[in-house]
Amino acid sequence: MTVNKNLPLSKYTVLDLTIARAGPTAARVLADWGANVIQVNPPNKPGQKGGSVTGSRDGFDFQNLQRNKRSITIDLKNDLGHELFISLAKKSDVIIENFRADVKHRLKIDYDSINEINPRIIYGSISGFGQTGPYRERPGLDQIVQGMSGLMSITGMEESGPTRVGIPINDLCAGMFLAQGIIIALLNRESTGKGQWVHTSLLEAGIFMLDFQASRWLQKGQIAKQAGNNHPTGIPQGCYKTSDKLINVSAVGDRLFARFCQAVGLDQLIDDIKYATDEMRLENRDELNEIIAKVLIKHNSDYWIEKLNMVGVPCGPVNNIAEMFNDEQVKHLKMNRKVNHHRLGELDVVRQPINFSDYAQPDKLKYSAPDLGQHNRDILLEFGFEEDYIKNLIEKGVL
Repeated sequence: MTVNKNLPLSKYTVLDLTIARAGPTAARVLADWGANVIQVNPPNKPGQKGGSVTGSRDGFDFQNLQRNKRSITIDLKNDLGHELFISLAKKSDVIIENFRADVKHRLKIDYDSINEINPRIIYGSISGFGQTGPYRERPGLDQIVQGMSGLMSITGMEESGPTRVGIPINDLCAGMFLAQGIIIALLNRESTGKGQWVHTSLLEAGIFMLDFQASRWLQKGQIAKQAGNNHPTGIPQGCYKTSDKLINVSAVGDRLFARFCQAVGLDQLIDDIKYATDEMRLENRDELNEIIAKVLIKHNSDYWIEKLNMVGVPCGPVNNIAEMFNDEQVKHLKMNRKVNHHRLGELDVVRQPINFSDYAQPDKLKYSAPDLGQHNRDILLEFGFEEDYIKNLIEKGVL
């Protein structure tokens, strides 16, 4: 098997049956930390284009999402193709899929079927709404779940109505949670010798990510509303205009509020009964924000960011993506990594955000996102299949 022996997951082989974003995000975590991740896709039919919901294979999205993986094509609806997949599954550690709940059973590649031939398999699944329940067969996409989970109801300005978050937050979180679950199951296998089925859904991830807004309702019966760029319960915390651009400021709590007032020349507010506690500041939020806005507009963002950080008040610029990548701290963190593509040349992608003392982030990634079926022969030879067998699969349209 092809592995990166310098990374912590290098001893594991993963069969990645996923499409779209949530499943590939889970597989990307494992791949970036060294797992031998093999994409398993159906072969293209004549006249069929190779794009996906994340764009063409040569596009920025696909290349960032599918890097560090290799690709094999298998027609799972073909008896020979099913037999081939079962052979691969016998020698693998992990399978990841995000089919609708019934599809894996129809294809006879569900957890129970695979567990019979490989009891050590860790089988990871992502769905829209869960593997059981009244919505189990529904197609689920990020924006659908953003609305259903309540996230849109607490995002944006009240006058604009419920607002979509600017990234596919439920896809990404569900993918990262599944990767976490798979790694926990692999650790558990070290002591039990047994695999298991690990599954999550966009809906479960979305509800978990509501965090305090969900517990606010569970414990207090309070239904959170849109607060725009203000914090829903803490003040002053939000977006403020300076003479050149917006900045974020967080001065919640009595001590931080006092420091903030002293730094911006609003000492008189410290002892004002209307702003004496968090509760009073929240009650008089609009009036307090108006007073703060009149002061912060007098100087530019750099002036206020330096002044407020000097006294320990959290503060920072509101950047666009280009400004973010040009930020001194972001440059220091080196959040982009290079990868060579055989057709597109050298590309930049976003690295994993976790840092280990014993595993340095690689300067360059091992693989760019693969072409469909790019590694058919190499992978099958690694699994011990003969050239004649591979040739027969090609001739019969299995690959």
